[in-house]
Formats: sequence, C-alpha cells, structure tokens
Amino acid sequence: MKGVKGLSLIVFGAIVLLAPGVSVFASNVDDVVRRVDDSYAKTQDLQGEFTQETIIEGFETGFQSTGRFYLKKPGLLRWDYLQPSEENIYVDGDAVMIYVPEHQQVVKGTLTQIAASKGPLALLLGVGKLAEQFTVSEAADVSGEQDSFPALTLVPKPDGDTAPTIRKIVLQLFPDSYLIQNMTLFETSGNVSLVRFDHIRVNQGIDADLLKFTVPPDVVVVDFPTF
Repeated sequence: MKGVKGLSLIVFGAIVLLAPGVSVFASNVDDVVRRVDDSYAKTQDLQGEFTQETIIEGFETGFQSTGRFYLKKPGLLRWDYLQPSEENIYVDGDAVMIYVPEHQQVVKGTLTQIAASKGPLALLLGVGKLAEQFTVSEAADVSGEQDSFPALTLVPKPDGDTAPTIRKIVLQLFPDSYLIQNMTLFETSGNVSLVRFDHIRVNQGIDADLLKFTVPPDVVVVDFPTF
C-alpha cells in the first residue's frame, strides 16, 4: 500500500517542520542543528506542496507522486497524495488513518506500529531536538551542491529493541531560510525516496478541523495488518 510506504516520509518530513526563519549561513553542523531546532520551536503550523519520487529495491524504474501537506502542533498531520491517485493520511498523536477514496476503504493503525519507531513520534509531537534522536553529520552525497546548500545526514539512534526502518536521511536546506528543499530517505530495505517541498507557508493559523478525519458513510474500516 502506497500510504503505508509513504508514512515514513510523513514521519520524517515532520521532524524539522521544514524549519523556517534563519537568514545567516551556519558555519558548522552544530550551528545548523541548533538553528533548525530553534526554528522548529517557533513553528506552530505549516502547509505546502510536495513531490515524492520513490525507487523500490529490485525495480529499475521508480514512481512519482505529488500532493500537499498540513501540520499543526501538537501532533496533527495531514498528508494528501493527489497524483497519480488520491490518498489521504491523517495522524493525530499516535493514531493514523489512511483513506483511499477509490477503494472506499480506511486503514487505521498507530504511528509507532507503522513507523516501527517511537523517535519520529516524539519529534512530531514537538520535541524538535535532532541530536537526541539522530547522529548528525554534514552530508557528503548531495550532488555537488554543498557549497550553496547546507545539508545534513541523519542516522537514527537505537530505539530499544526496535529495528530501524530508515538507514539514514539526507536533508538539503535553503541557505537563506534553512527550510528543507529536498529530503532523501534511505530505507534498510534498499528503497530510496526523494521528497521535494515547495510553496511552504508557516504559522497561518490552520484550523485543526482541517487535519481531523471523519469516516464517510459506506466506507470500510480495516486494521493495519500485523506482520
């Protein structure tokens, strides 16, 4: 299911809330992390558009999706795939509902169950401290643009006995604002996903009702499968 695979993108896309508000290029990794964390703390809500390109291990060609997202503290997230097919993912605290209108079906589960990690949930709820959840270093694999675009590599720290689903994340930031320009996720399965963000708007006073989901009539609700 595309939504389940996309959930890791949602979770980690919420890590730094596309951190706004920084205008001075940070001189080292610690500065970048501090500025991202500081900006996260000031962000109450944000919305924007995304393009997601995913390459599945074992397949020569990948697939592309586009859509929009909304995030509001504390702990509300809505991630809408619009093309090539419609799919809506709602996160409320630890609860997740994935609605596929074409199939008239809702899959419900928990964020910790689907993402296989409590760390992203803590960040989504507003912890906003990258160094506590990740080993952070300067990215060395961002297509020769490090001089113009600050970039970080995030490696998830051990989370008890939970096996990580993400090997590393590379964030590429705009140098004038430290917004996330691109986010590349390298999964332990070998899958690679690139998300590009655009038209980001911060602290617009999003109505919380926009991010909450009511199951439509005649829609089947099923539990997220346990493996």
